[in-house]
Amino acid sequence: MSSESKNVFISHVHKDDEGLTDLKALLKSKGMEVRDSSINSDRPNDAKSPEYIKSHILAPRISWASTMIVYISPETKNSEWVNWEIERAHKEGKTVIGVWERGAKDCEIPEALDDYGHALVGWNAERIIDAVNGVYEKFETPDGDPSGPRPISRHPCG
Repeated sequence: MSSESKNVFISHVHKDDEGLTDLKALLKSKGMEVRDSSINSDRPNDAKSPEYIKSHILAPRISWASTMIVYISPETKNSEWVNWEIERAHKEGKTVIGVWERGAKDCEIPEALDDYGHALVGWNAERIIDAVNGVYEKFETPDGDPSGPRPISRHPCG
């Protein structure tokens, strides 16, 4: 198995930091090393001004990454930060993929992912890697079943 490295920004809500660790381990087990530039509990953001956070902290980190992964959990849909990050990545021409958290149920995707996402995949390393590499561009339910070209943003997780 060959190893590859990717610069990504993982958009998520902070309560999901542990899930990001699991996601990176899943990908590493299949040969993809993820260099994540997102803000998390290991690299907290103590700034107070939303404009400063967007322009001086998040924007450069999104620009650095080649791909944005959006970690989908029940709280993700209502995060204004996640939606802003997705819109920013789209404006910069980044590949934006959604990944359902392991065991996701009863949640909705962020509106910006519905509008700008290239793929939405279940907890499957090969599919995630293919989506990150731009060779898989389909939308799936959390269990990996096809959900059509674009789910309705108010569609439940499964």
